[in-house]
Amino acid sequence: MNVYSLFHERTANAGTFLLSPNLQEISSYADLHDYAGQLAAGIEAIGVKPGDRVIAQVDKTPQALYLYFACLRIGAIYLPLNTAYQEDELAFFVNDASPKLIVSDPSRASFFQQLSGDHEVLTLDAEGEGSLIQACLLTKSADICERADNDIAVILYTSGTTGRPKGAMVTHGNLAANGLTLLEAWQWQAGDVMLHALPIFHIHGLFVATHLPVLNGSPIILLPAFDPNHVADLLPHATVYMGVPTNYTRLLDSGRLNKETCRNMRLFTSGSAPLLPQTFTEFADTTGFEIVERYGMTETGMNTSNPIHGVRKPGTVGPPLSGVSARVVDDHGTPAETGTPGNLEVKGTNVFKGYWQLPEKTEEEFTEDGFFKTGDIATKDDDGYIAIVGRNKDMIISGGLNVYPKEIETVIDRLPGVLESAVIGLPHSDFGEGVCAVIVAEEGAELDEQVLTEELKSRLANFKVPKWIHVLPSLPRNTMGKVQKNVLREMFG
Repeated sequence: MNVYSLFHERTANAGTFLLSPNLQEISSYADLHDYAGQLAAGIEAIGVKPGDRVIAQVDKTPQALYLYFACLRIGAIYLPLNTAYQEDELAFFVNDASPKLIVSDPSRASFFQQLSGDHEVLTLDAEGEGSLIQACLLTKSADICERADNDIAVILYTSGTTGRPKGAMVTHGNLAANGLTLLEAWQWQAGDVMLHALPIFHIHGLFVATHLPVLNGSPIILLPAFDPNHVADLLPHATVYMGVPTNYTRLLDSGRLNKETCRNMRLFTSGSAPLLPQTFTEFADTTGFEIVERYGMTETGMNTSNPIHGVRKPGTVGPPLSGVSARVVDDHGTPAETGTPGNLEVKGTNVFKGYWQLPEKTEEEFTEDGFFKTGDIATKDDDGYIAIVGRNKDMIISGGLNVYPKEIETVIDRLPGVLESAVIGLPHSDFGEGVCAVIVAEEGAELDEQVLTEELKSRLANFKVPKWIHVLPSLPRNTMGKVQKNVLREMFG
């Protein structure tokens, strides 16, 4: 079915949907469905049909969530974009996705209007106002469109080692299956209240932290962004909090956490990047709660989780969730021995349909028996707990966000005076990993690290901009001419 129908059914008798940071009710679940129906009718009126793409690059507001549910309601494909993306990046997404509608902050509207393509542009600002809202004020509610499990609900772009972002096609069936599985695995119950401080342009904030309270009919305290002091102030009024490791280190550093602050809490979860064992231990000592670490990715939603009842092992992401098969194999596809690192592959109703307009890439990423190659290196212990020990796709996870070196290298190599570059991830006390660029200058060119940084800030989202830049006479290479990034990590780590 259309996953929106599932949301609608499970919230038929629910009360509050959204609460403001000062705990005032913003909307009820009845309001959610009224607003979503009205917005759906409005965007239908400008020509959006089932299967059409709707790009949204907007701030986190209640209205942004209503737009998301409106798209699901009428079978449009929702395509959220990080608000940090710059114009070159945005032009690629628009060209690749061919959207029917783009909803943006007013400051970006003229840029989107100038891009080629048959698309409308409407605005939505940080206060929840804009031409999108004005266009839908007088519309009636749109009906829920019938969708099949295999129909695409959302496209989320994830960069690749080739430097070209790929659109992961997530279906209605994927969203429904993963949401219901997590609802049971984390034992959501009456009285739960979600404290939501994550962005809503990726799976952690949009799918996990939003879908689960909706499926449970629970209130969501909606924060516009993460702030450790705001989160600490509101923890006594919540029961569930989801964050990335950086959130937890900053909460601990704030000095605001203690057992009294967390007296009403039931569940803390962490994902999007590895949680250090020392963070796990320090958090447990400070609050009395062991964080539930889980593992997911854009293409699959959640795959594994440490248990609610049972041993939570620091440094692991737990066993596979119900309905998910996970295996660790060597480069020949043979199962790896217990405790031996190998390639992690997963299979289940949570796994995406494939990459948008890239059938060959899609086929390449699946095994003959239907397992998705995650690109992560993992081990599995005697109890079936999985630990992620590395990544064979050369990806950097900085503050819970994915950064692919090739994409950054391509931008750096185009800068004046740059001969070539290599991008690596280095340990960072706050973000887990930070982007480091090692650059070789053209003969006779003088490169200024500060100038390079400022130039890259105009071309890349902030989380992709290198935190360190080093200039070398040449890059270390092996006998085959391949850059030895392990040598660079040793040099600068």
